Amino acid sequence: MTATTPAAALLDLGFTEIEARVYCELIRAGSATGYRLAKAVGKASANTYAALETLAAKGAVFVDDADGRAWRAVPPRELVAALEARFSQRSQAALASLETLKPASAEARLYGLRTPDQVLARAGAMIAAAEEVLLFDLFPSLFTTLAPDLERAHARGVRIVGQVYEPVETPLATVRQPTAEVQLASWPGLQITIVRDAQEHLTALLSHDAQHCRHGVWTDSPYLACLQHSGLAAEIVLGARACGQTLPFDPSLFGSRPAGLEALTGPASGVPL
Repeated sequence: MTATTPAAALLDLGFTEIEARVYCELIRAGSATGYRLAKAVGKASANTYAALETLAAKGAVFVDDADGRAWRAVPPRELVAALEARFSQRSQAALASLETLKPASAEARLYGLRTPDQVLARAGAMIAAAEEVLLFDLFPSLFTTLAPDLERAHARGVRIVGQVYEPVETPLATVRQPTAEVQLASWPGLQITIVRDAQEHLTALLSHDAQHCRHGVWTDSPYLACLQHSGLAAEIVLGARACGQTLPFDPSLFGSRPAGLEALTGPASGVPL
């Protein structure tokens, strides 16, 4: 949610209510004593001085070295840059620590996705993990968001083909849905479907402004992913035929034989199906 006031913006960054108010008052005042700040924000002197000490520890304020009584706010751009640097360092340290944990084996279950950030993060992780075949169905703004990830996967040799809803300039194999205008006008949100190696799939509907997730599911079930792969591949093939377009590979489940199919049925035996 977008902050509506300067103080609310600081709350979103982890500041307490009194810290946010004191910092904002210092921005307005230029510099002030703790006593003056306490009066300005309507807080007890002890609480205000405690907030100032915490702000100093966060690198948000300067204190007059001469007598320690005057305080000044660190400029906002300088403060935010320092906060970003610290957050990045802590995030990398947390990631290194968390990656020492041994992940559990796949559970082959269906999980709900609740937020647009969660949907896009999971989609990005799936694309990054793709090894053989990836299919997608993306409304225009979502294609724009995920195109760099898709193109990187394509560059490392992943076979990719997807359904789009307006002309795009990309090295990816794409098929424009023949009824794109009708679907864009009538569908109740932004559609995203990703199928990775027929091992996992994600499908979600975001609100038109991409601020809410109306429906969203992800599964690591090869069975469900194979079904989704088969259905989406058929839709892509039909769209390509309607447009007189030749695809760079056969995206059908048994034509592309992704890893999920092998996990479900075992290696191809050579016996016609």
